[in-house]
Amino acid sequence: MENHNKQNSKRNTYLIFIAAGLFILLYHVFGFAVVISILFIFLGLRALRTGEVKKGYIMLAIGAVLIIGHFFVIIVAIVFISLGFYFLKTRQNHWKGAYLNRQKIIESLQWNKKPWSLHSMSIWNVIGEIKLDLGLAIWEEPEVTIILQGIIGDIDIIVPENVGIIVTGSVIFGQIEVESEKEAGVLNKIIWQSPNYPICTNKVKLHISYIVADVDVKII
Repeated sequence: MENHNKQNSKRNTYLIFIAAGLFILLYHVFGFAVVISILFIFLGLRALRTGEVKKGYIMLAIGAVLIIGHFFVIIVAIVFISLGFYFLKTRQNHWKGAYLNRQKIIESLQWNKKPWSLHSMSIWNVIGEIKLDLGLAIWEEPEVTIILQGIIGDIDIIVPENVGIIVTGSVIFGQIEVESEKEAGVLNKIIWQSPNYPICTNKVKLHISYIVADVDVKII
């Protein structure tokens, strides 16, 4: 227990060093306005995660307005690049049967409260709040592919332990957590496969890619 606390303390210290370095770098390269806008975006994502939806969206909106006003041309370029990667990823998948394909500026999916129909899907958004509970899903086919991509995201996915899953996730700023594995800070990437994947009846391949996001995939 003592060793575990020491490891957590060291990890927190390292994260503080990373945060301080990023603050100094962003301040000197981009200026104070960008630092403040990123801070608002981060706080907005945290507020959404803790259930303060209204407060979270207000903070995200303030951060978005600040950073768009400062880097309008760059933001537009990032959106186009993100869309380009999204369409490339979508075309690389050989979809079988019905699948959902949509793009929105602001997306809010709350498929975690009642049964819903699950089939392969490909979703892109500038700002997205996506909550999926696969335990409530009605499977239209035994194996599905889910692609979630965008600029800013708050992603929560619950996966029953009898479902096999492969997660390929990347977040440039923020954090991504799958089961016991967690990456936080800058340039985070996780590739994770559940041990029971080969023998499961129902399987899902999950691809998540965001620039700023807080991603949590739980196995229960």
